[in-house]
Amino acid sequence: MTLAYIFPGQGSQHPGMGKNLVENFPVAARIFEELNDALHFSVSRLCFEGSPEELQLTENTQPAILAVSVVVLRVLESEGFPTPDYVAGHSLGEYSALVGAQSLSRTDAIRTVRARGRYMQEAVPPGVGAMAAVIGAELKDIEAVCVEASQKQVCAPANINSPSQVVIAGHTEAIDRASELLKTRGAKRVLKLNVSAPFHCSLMMPAQDRLAEDLEALALDELKVPVVTNVDAAAITSPAEARDALVRQVSSPVRWLQSIELLIREGVDTFVEVGPGKVLTGLMRQISREVKCFNVEDTASLKSAAANLGVS
Repeated sequence: MTLAYIFPGQGSQHPGMGKNLVENFPVAARIFEELNDALHFSVSRLCFEGSPEELQLTENTQPAILAVSVVVLRVLESEGFPTPDYVAGHSLGEYSALVGAQSLSRTDAIRTVRARGRYMQEAVPPGVGAMAAVIGAELKDIEAVCVEASQKQVCAPANINSPSQVVIAGHTEAIDRASELLKTRGAKRVLKLNVSAPFHCSLMMPAQDRLAEDLEALALDELKVPVVTNVDAAAITSPAEARDALVRQVSSPVRWLQSIELLIREGVDTFVEVGPGKVLTGLMRQISREVKCFNVEDTASLKSAAANLGVS
């Protein structure tokens, strides 16, 4: 078995996430307390009791998802799960992946993503930007429509999630134009996303510039496990490469499809989604049915993954 841990990003959040683990694993409660102290506010309360509206705010979403992901990671370690051969994370999840690679501390990670979420929220005024998921269209056709629809505005692929799902981002008017064009040219569906900012496009450059200063001061150790980065879909092992990738990913598309294809070419046959939800597990079914993928977010899914991986 060649194993990769993959970590979710925004869109995986849900009220109550992480609570079941705290009720069943003392180590989970300890990690949440550590993260609460690092942020000087209760991210555990946000995860367990926050409303969908609270969890939707980017500056809340990012630390909340990271908190649950690193708590799950610590529980997996305590339960004797094998060390992965690779790690990767979807957007925000790349910070969780670096924690998994023992390059970034949990506390530094959660403080950084809290600021990242705020910078991204503040980069574009409400209503100016938008994102839409395009289902059932070829990437080359989506790229061509984005160029046509831009009309001197920003409109570009932001998340290349699977062969059949690409998210576009940019100015609201340009995204609306692209959405109508894509519907008339054979896309199965185009869905406007309920997000607070147009992530992973050039409108995020103000956030990228602010985050770059924070990342320059961030302590990163040598990676114990290779991380496959969003921005290049390449495996890296050095702190300098990790820092550079985290900066560039803010305004660059998430190349998730290409990242998973690289891992499969490298021989990975088993994936574990570490954190809330099953978004990445669902995308995996669209990318390859030749590999195994399990999610772990609570006691039930932990037991199921342990049985499938032969963890006693």
